[in-house]
Order: sequence, then C-alpha cells, then structure tokens
Amino acid sequence: MNNRYELCQLASKATRKLHKPNTRLQDTTNEVLDRFKDTIPMDESGESVVEKVQLQERRAA
Repeated sequence: MNNRYELCQLASKATRKLHKPNTRLQDTTNEVLDRFKDTIPMDESGESVVEKVQLQERRAA
C-alpha cells in the first residue's frame, strides 16, 4: 500500500475482528500482517487493493 496510515487502520480493524479471547494480541496482529503479505502485492495500486481487502473482511465476518 502507498499510504501507511491506511495500512495501519486496516490492520487494526482486521486485528479487532480476528482476535480471539485468551490469545495474545501480538499473535493476532502477526497473523493479520501475514495475511496482508499474501493478499496485498506491493506492485498493485492502493485503491483497488483496499476495496478487495474490505470486501474479504465483510465476507469473513
């Protein structure tokens, strides 16, 4: 992503949605960042990628 602020916001939202009680928040955050690494290639434009990830989050919830 081109915008670090948007990346942090998206990561925090995903962490809140995926976090399970009685697990470490750090582990959940690492899992989210690993998923981003697989989902968001570095060479695509930011707008379309953010929309794809937000759509995936809606489906997962």
